[in-house]
Amino acid sequence: MTAKYLIFGATGSIGSSLTEQLKNSKYDNVHLVGRNENEVKSISENKGYTFTVADVLEDKFVEKVKADIDDVKGIAYCVGSIDLKPMRMVNEQDFNKCMKLNLYSAFDIIKGYQESLKKNKGSIVLFSTIAAQRGFTNHSIIASTKAAVEGLTVSLAAEFAPNIRVNCIAPSLTKSKISQPILKSTPVAEGIAKAHPMKRIGEGKDAAAMAKFLLTEESSWITGQIIGVDGGRSSLS
Repeated sequence: MTAKYLIFGATGSIGSSLTEQLKNSKYDNVHLVGRNENEVKSISENKGYTFTVADVLEDKFVEKVKADIDDVKGIAYCVGSIDLKPMRMVNEQDFNKCMKLNLYSAFDIIKGYQESLKKNKGSIVLFSTIAAQRGFTNHSIIASTKAAVEGLTVSLAAEFAPNIRVNCIAPSLTKSKISQPILKSTPVAEGIAKAHPMKRIGEGKDAAAMAKFLLTEESSWITGQIIGVDGGRSSLS
């Protein structure tokens, strides 16, 4: 059986677009993971891919996924959150949940598939945020957590070379279900778009195109990189 590319967060804006782009490029060896059964089943059936229903916040989710797929060529962890609070309102529970979702579960799934990835000379794609390097008000939870993801990226890239490549994408705000509460206000959305040199808000397909490149052998000489897909905001604004 051919080793598969494993996409977590397959029903999200980036994950679903990555699924679409892989299918368009004739990659048939893809396995999707999502927590919403109806959504992930619909996408999987439409694309002809296998899938697992699993929530990365639940205990033993790795075992659940591995019961369905044990041989992988690459992992794209397209799971994320937007946790915005002023520091005075942040508590330990907020940090723990954010770290579990964005960092701990990514670590656990990589550890669970490390030997398979090594055997297949695989690739791992993680996701950070522009806020890990740029200072934004009320971003202390998510910026700290995603900065940890960037640290994990470069550490594992060094540890796993030359057998497994590890890279990270750092998008700016992207149109998605989780960003909808922020972008539903037209003036706010227009203001955010203008803050980017490219004068628009990102879409799932933007980061997904980079994820596809990094996940597949098209990027076989790239590892340990944090790559901004942010409309120029991290360096030009």
